[in-house]
Amino acid sequence: MTDFRGAVWRKSAKTQQSGQCVQVARVADTIGIRDSKDPAGPVLAFTVGEFGAFLDGAARGEFDDLL
Repeated sequence: MTDFRGAVWRKSAKTQQSGQCVQVARVADTIGIRDSKDPAGPVLAFTVGEFGAFLDGAARGEFDDLL
């Protein structure tokens, strides 16, 4: 399990004023995703390849029906 303590977390520039967003960080070959409202909460961890596949699908509109 990857240790994300001390990781540099970032969020989208399009984050809503209410603060509802997710944050991402990379530690070695693992991408972590967490809820910005609960920074001490759980972190979902993905390989760089898995995260890249998600970003590719998002860029091609594969998840647009979820909005």
